[in-house]
Amino acid sequence: MATSSNSGMSPIPEEWPEELATLGLEGGAREPDNLAEMDSSPGALLNWLFVDLNSYFASVEQQVRPELRGRPVGVVPMMADTTCCIAASYEAKAFGVRTGTIVADAKRMCPEIVLVEGRHEIYTEYHHRVVEAVESCVPVTAVCSIDEMACRLMGRERPLLKAIELGTRAKAAIREHVGEMLRSSVGLATNRYLAKVASDMEKPDGLVALPLDILPEALHTLTLRDLPGIGARTEKRLNEKGIRTMDDLLALDREQTGELWGSVWGERMWHWLQGEDVETAELEHQKSISHSHVLAPEMRTAEKAWAVAHKLLHKAAMRLRSQGLWASNIGLAIGFAVPRSENTPVSRFGVPARGWRSEIKLHECQDNQMLIAALRRLWESRPSGKQYDSPYFIGVQLNNLVPDRLHTLALFDGLEEEQSRTRLLVTMDQINDKYGMSTLAPAAMLTAYKAAPTRIAFHSIPDLF
Repeated sequence: MATSSNSGMSPIPEEWPEELATLGLEGGAREPDNLAEMDSSPGALLNWLFVDLNSYFASVEQQVRPELRGRPVGVVPMMADTTCCIAASYEAKAFGVRTGTIVADAKRMCPEIVLVEGRHEIYTEYHHRVVEAVESCVPVTAVCSIDEMACRLMGRERPLLKAIELGTRAKAAIREHVGEMLRSSVGLATNRYLAKVASDMEKPDGLVALPLDILPEALHTLTLRDLPGIGARTEKRLNEKGIRTMDDLLALDREQTGELWGSVWGERMWHWLQGEDVETAELEHQKSISHSHVLAPEMRTAEKAWAVAHKLLHKAAMRLRSQGLWASNIGLAIGFAVPRSENTPVSRFGVPARGWRSEIKLHECQDNQMLIAALRRLWESRPSGKQYDSPYFIGVQLNNLVPDRLHTLALFDGLEEEQSRTRLLVTMDQINDKYGMSTLAPAAMLTAYKAAPTRIAFHSIPDLF
C-alpha cells in the first residue's frame, strides 16, 4: 500500500530514481532504464484517481473565517438543538461529533463547539474552485458529489509512482489555489470503486494507492462498513446471512455475491473487489430523485408544510428535466412531532415523532402540472387528527425514473403537444437557474423559500442549485 499523509510534499525521495536504476534484478534480468519501467508492470498500473475533501463544509467555514481555525466547528441547517450537524471539523470529531449528531448531543459532547449555519452558496463556489484546481493537474472525469471527484488515468499517468505524483500535486493545488484549510484525501486504484475505498483509508490529508499486486492483502484489513454501499442496515442483513468480515465476503464467488445482494449490484461489487475496471453502473440512469427538509418550529403547520412540500417538488422536477428523465411514481413522507413520553420513539433529528408515507403511480411525466396534482392527492390523503397537527419533516421523492430514450407517450398525448410543454418547462428552468428558483414558481410555495432554503447534500452535485 503506497501512502503519503503530507499534502504538498512528494512521498518519494528525489534521489530514488537514480538508486533504483542501479539495482540488479534477480534471475539475470537487465537493469531498468528509468523509474517508470519499474512500476509499469500490470500489477502496478492504476486507472483511477479519486479526490475526497475532508470535513468539507466545516473546512470551508474555517477557510472563510480565520477565527474558527483550530476550533471545533459544527455546521447546522438551522440554529436549533433538535436539528443535527451536517458537518463537523476534525477538532469537533475528536470529541465524537459527526455528521448526523443531534445538536443538543454535540453541545454535551463538546461544550466549546462553535455552531455555524450552513451557507451553501459558498460551498458551491468553493466546489467549482476545487474542481479547477484538480483540473490543473489531471482532467476530472466525473464530479461525484460536492466534495468528491474522480479522474480517469491514461497512458503515462497510470504507473504507480506517476499516479502518486499526480495525487500529491492535486492535493497541493487545492491548498495553494483554493485555501490552506481545504485538506483532501486521494485514493488510487484500478477502478473507481476501489479508488473511493482507498480515499477513505487514511483521513485526514492522506494518499493511498491500491495496485493489484497488494490488493488482496489490503482488502483483508478492512471491515464491511469500509465499503461504499454497505451501511448499518446492509451490514445487519449480511450478518444474518453469515457474512461478518471481509474474509467472509471475499471468499464468495461471483454468483454467490450476486445472490447475497439479490441484484446485479452484488455481481458488480465482486468484479470491483477483484480490481476489474467495470464501469457498467455509469451506463444506467438514476432511479430516483428526492428532496427533504426538517421544518423549524415556527413552520410546523399544515399550510406552511404544504408550501415546503411544493418547493421540494419544484426542485426535484427541475433536476428530473435537467437529466432527461421521466417519473413513473411519486412519494410523500411526513414526520409528525408528538408530545414526549416514555413510549414515544425519537427520530434521528431528536424529535419525538410518528411517521407516514404514501406513493402513487404516474403516467411517465416531468411537467409541474401533473406532478403538483399528484402531490396534492398524496397530501390530502395524509392522516388527520390532533396528533397529526404538527408536521416537522417533509420528504418528496420521484421514483421509477425513465430516460428520454425509453420514454413512451401517454395514450392521449400527441408528440407535438408534449414537445410544446417540454420547451416551455425547459425555458422556465433556464430562467430559474439564472435568476433564482423563485423567479417563476407557483404562488402556493413562495412562503417556503426563506424557511426552506436550498441545501446541498454531500451526495448531490450543485449544477442547478
